[in-house]
Amino acid sequence: MKITMQGKEPSRSPLWRPQNRSLFHRLCKQSWRWGVAFCWRPLPSPRARREYLDRGVVALPSGSGIYIGWRMLGDDPANIGFHVYRNGTRITSSPITNSTNYFDASGSSSAAYTVRPVVNGVEQAANPAKATWSNPYWLVNLNRPAGGTTPSGEAYSYSPNDLSVGDLDGDGQYDIIVKWEPSNAKDNSQSGYTGNVYVDAYRLNGSQLWRIDLGRNIRAGAHYTQFIVYDLDGDGKAEVAMKTAPGTRDAAGNVLGGSNANYRLRNASGYVLSGAEYLTIFNGQTGVAMATTDYVPARGTVSSWGDNYGNRVDRFLAGVAYLDGQRPSLVMARGYYTRAVVVAWDWRNGSLSRRWTFDSNSGGNSAAAGQGAHSLTIGDVDQDGRDEIVYGAATINDNGTLLYSTGLGHGDALHLGDFNPNRPGLEVFMVHESPSSYGQHGIEMHDARTGAIVWSVQGGGDIGRGVTMDVDPRYPGNESWASTGGLYSATGQQITTSKPASINFGVWWDADLLREQLNNTMIDKWNYSNNTSSRLLTAYNYGAASNNGTKATPGLSADLFGDWREEVIWRHDNNSQLLIFSTTAVTTHKLRTLMHDTQYRTAIAWQNVAYNQPPHPSFFLGDGMATPAAPDIYFVGTNPNGGSTGSSSSSSSSSVAAPQVNLSGVAGNGQVSLSWTVNGSINGIEIYRDTDADPAGRTRIASLSASTRSYTATGLTNGQPYWFWVKYTGADGTAYNSNAFNATPVGAATSSSSSVASSSSSSSSSSVASSAVSSSSAASGGSGSCSYVITNNWGSGFTGAIRITNRGSSAINGWNVSWTYSGNTRISNSWNATVSGSNPYSAANLGWNATIQPGQTVEFGFQGTYSGSTETPVISGSVCN
Repeated sequence: MKITMQGKEPSRSPLWRPQNRSLFHRLCKQSWRWGVAFCWRPLPSPRARREYLDRGVVALPSGSGIYIGWRMLGDDPANIGFHVYRNGTRITSSPITNSTNYFDASGSSSAAYTVRPVVNGVEQAANPAKATWSNPYWLVNLNRPAGGTTPSGEAYSYSPNDLSVGDLDGDGQYDIIVKWEPSNAKDNSQSGYTGNVYVDAYRLNGSQLWRIDLGRNIRAGAHYTQFIVYDLDGDGKAEVAMKTAPGTRDAAGNVLGGSNANYRLRNASGYVLSGAEYLTIFNGQTGVAMATTDYVPARGTVSSWGDNYGNRVDRFLAGVAYLDGQRPSLVMARGYYTRAVVVAWDWRNGSLSRRWTFDSNSGGNSAAAGQGAHSLTIGDVDQDGRDEIVYGAATINDNGTLLYSTGLGHGDALHLGDFNPNRPGLEVFMVHESPSSYGQHGIEMHDARTGAIVWSVQGGGDIGRGVTMDVDPRYPGNESWASTGGLYSATGQQITTSKPASINFGVWWDADLLREQLNNTMIDKWNYSNNTSSRLLTAYNYGAASNNGTKATPGLSADLFGDWREEVIWRHDNNSQLLIFSTTAVTTHKLRTLMHDTQYRTAIAWQNVAYNQPPHPSFFLGDGMATPAAPDIYFVGTNPNGGSTGSSSSSSSSSVAAPQVNLSGVAGNGQVSLSWTVNGSINGIEIYRDTDADPAGRTRIASLSASTRSYTATGLTNGQPYWFWVKYTGADGTAYNSNAFNATPVGAATSSSSSVASSSSSSSSSSVASSAVSSSSAASGGSGSCSYVITNNWGSGFTGAIRITNRGSSAINGWNVSWTYSGNTRISNSWNATVSGSNPYSAANLGWNATIQPGQTVEFGFQGTYSGSTETPVISGSVCN
């Protein structure tokens, strides 16, 4: 079909309305020269993988009552409602259908809250009860590394710097990854030694999971360590990827490059301009290196990057992109002032492979040279279902080819989103540095698909800051402003010469759809009627401190829990804690969690990169917005309520609770014995197997009656990991999948420590993990207390942990713990401690977690087997007394 266009925008076709913008852009390719658009029916795109998240219920004191917020998930039906329970008693007379928050005027600080979804009148399972915060922030205690002294005699100390989040253990809740910055960190233009860079992982309760020491051959500074936290292989647990070097030590103490690799590559000026460079994928749950390869590209001749002293050669960027539309790929890059190289990597089935390499020095790519920014952004700019990489003023297609370059050159601020809902496609807003490159376009918005300038303003110099967000409801779309010029509408109209003082971050915070300004440790709202700002939060009153000097950025700003609005994490000025702030403003706007929007979620992954930039979703979020379409997504990971792992999508619309199957098993010699429980009525069962966690391409190995509850898969290869699913049919004929169960068969002569069996979805994992050992078993008092938890249980095996909390007023330096089981429980492998013995078992600290500061919790874990039922051991040790 043809649709005639008026001017440059489809203003008369009934298909073209703001709420149908994404549909129109997917169906139509415009030819503005002839004033027509050619449209066709697209092929259906495959569903993309997303992490499973729980409801993320949060309860905060607010005035004389309690504010409660929770998530609407990406696959929830649009008409979903919710009931709220206080201490087990329902307090809502009818389901809440117009929002995902509630104010309990009768609530108290001692109350605990649960939320139950209501789908087509049927109340669903509740989340675990969440206690009310005791403060207007959530406090996370950290294990601050000890300071040191450089070879030149300079003392330094550490502060928590950039942060990221990911579900490291598959429980549907985010964990926090912390990059520790030494006080002598350097910009690339500055010479001098720096302290080592450390990367830690913590649960929200402050339990430390691991520490990685990047070693003396990774320099500290904003442009050196870009760490990506994301579930790259689809197993429901996030990995951590970053550049490493000889001397990097993982959480188990393994040194990259060998035990003798801790030599110093830095020159007399503190730069690292020779020696090996690596890219490493770390296990997010244990901090252990799983794969290491040479970093691409190698530095080669330093001067070929634009200078000869080590500034431009070490400008690194990183991100995550769904280049095939289904699975995430890791993106690592080097250089942007002159040569730019961007490399896409796939982490699949325990193997790291290079998908493609884009090099501005290669034929046809020269227009990308010198176009990079101090950050990148990623999204589907041409609406083909696959992500592109916006590398500053140039954009790289999903297949690693150059899509376009505006030629306007390098810049310090970069944004991608649907900033003007009245025009098709996405837009890029960017400010530029060099007038000789940008000409009349110092501040500009361009079409994200073609690079065509939508509007621009002459800059007159280096424009160091620029932001875009909806702050004025009188004008459709986003307003934009920069360090020069005024406040501009989405079409480039100057609204006023006045503008918000903050040109930094944005945050959705209050009850409306406009975005607020986040700068330093403050959140302000722009009063468009009189061109002033009002303060909404002054976090420094609670001890919050910002990062990165004059950039004054938070550790992280993202939709972490509660409803769709964003949380902010700052470091405490004592540098030993994190403060997480969440809104208490009751809103009537109901949106799905932003973390199930691909563009927004990947933006959280790259937010820590170089000059941190605020995230934007793929749709317009602001005043007058249309309701975004539900994402067509495919969950991986744990669903504690029994839903299928890897089978949930936005098209689900069941009117009654779906039947639930929970799969578990035991690995044996050349076989895996499977068993499952069933909740609900089912008609038939099929067993599927694969050698990776991706359900696509799996093989059916058995068809069984609906009453069958076990099956043994035989003829398997010892040492080869296998994944299993139970596919079953409900009473209404709908097909479902169980959780994925992973097991590795082992030979009879192989030690038990090599046997691995785990379930990526278990209803027991979330409920048991919160139950600590009883007071008779966890002796407390003196300097510390110890607790025993089971974090996952599949019927005959489990993973568990012992958490040591310093209850005293001084640091614990070094610890040992012993524990004894009374029954047939046996421990195989372990992490985050040196474990020895055989019932009793003993654990000793590693170097990185030897010191436990007051209020800090350290955790070590293990895997074991049992017969009968699980048991709680007796724990002993001076640290537990």
